Amino acid sequence: MVKSMVGGQLKNLTGGLGGEEKSESEKSPAEAQGMTREEYEEYQRQLVEEKMERDAQFAQRKAERATFRSHFRDKYRLPKNETDDNQIQLVGGDVELPKELAKMIEQDNEEEEEKNSVIGQLSNIQNLDLDSLKDKASATLEDLKQSAEKCAVM
Repeated sequence: MVKSMVGGQLKNLTGGLGGEEKSESEKSPAEAQGMTREEYEEYQRQLVEEKMERDAQFAQRKAERATFRSHFRDKYRLPKNETDDNQIQLVGGDVELPKELAKMIEQDNEEEEEKNSVIGQLSNIQNLDLDSLKDKASATLEDLKQSAEKCAVM
């Protein structure tokens, strides 16, 4: 502000004989930020590259989440979602799940296998104590072994 007031006064006194100074509105963006034109172009190029990297990482994360959702849609026989398929194809189609999500799916699969087993089905029956059944079964096996040892035919 002082510069504009004093500078304007000096121009009036000298008649504008000095070199023409550009006002701040006439400066190029590089000069406004105190850089040379080459530095400014390099800076702009770096900004564009960083934005492209961030966008690629964001798209990758979105595709990973879409893969996760589609896995569960397949598992539970739910209808497919076109937006998830589009996000996966946008990244390239072959998306690996992050380690945390892969562990979650693996644990879920193990639980499903356990539920589908005979013991898992028995645990779903109400008023059934598996521990007492195991104890009774092991006691019965011990009795059979002892009686087999006493048998003269065997």
